[in-house]
Amino acid sequence: MAETRGTTRGTTRGTAQTRGTAAIRPLDRPGDLGWVVQRHGEIYADQFGWDATFEELVAQIVADYATDRDTAREQAWIAEVDGVRAGCVFCVRKDADTAQLRILLVDPEFRGHGIGGALVRTCIAYARAAGYRKMMLWTNHPLTAARKIYLAEGFQLVESYEHESFGATLTGQIYELTL
Repeated sequence: MAETRGTTRGTTRGTAQTRGTAAIRPLDRPGDLGWVVQRHGEIYADQFGWDATFEELVAQIVADYATDRDTAREQAWIAEVDGVRAGCVFCVRKDADTAQLRILLVDPEFRGHGIGGALVRTCIAYARAAGYRKMMLWTNHPLTAARKIYLAEGFQLVESYEHESFGATLTGQIYELTL
C-alpha cells in the first residue's frame, strides 16, 4: 500500500479527531464499488447541486470496470485513513496507447492533506508501468481542487467546451499528460 505524508484531521459523525496516515490500496474489497458510486452521488449533489444523472454516469463507469476490466492494464484504488474510505481513482484503457484517469474523489472530510495528489500519482505510475504512452482525463470547471492537482502533476489542458450535464451548465475540460 502507498501512503501519503503527514496526518489528516477530520470529523467522524460530528466528532473531531486526529487521523493517521492515508494508505492507498487496490479497489478489491466488498463495498468498495458501491462506496465509489454512493459518495460521488452524495458529494457532487451537495457541493454542486448535480442531479442523479451524474451518479448514473459514475455507476456506469464502475459497472464497466467491474464487468469488463483488463486486469493487465486497468486498476482502481481506494485511499483509507484509519480503515475509513477517504478517496478513490480509476485508471482505465482509452485506447492501446492512452490511459484515462477517471472518477478521482477525496471525501470532503479528508481533503487538504495530499490524498488527491497521492491517488493521481499512483494512477500515473500504474499507467506508465502498464505501457501507456499518454494519459487523459475529462473534468468540469467547478472541480478546481482536482484541476490544481492535475496541473501540478504535469497535465495540460487540450480542450474546453460548454455543455449541459447533470442539471447544470458546465465547462468540460480535457487534459493530457505524456507518459
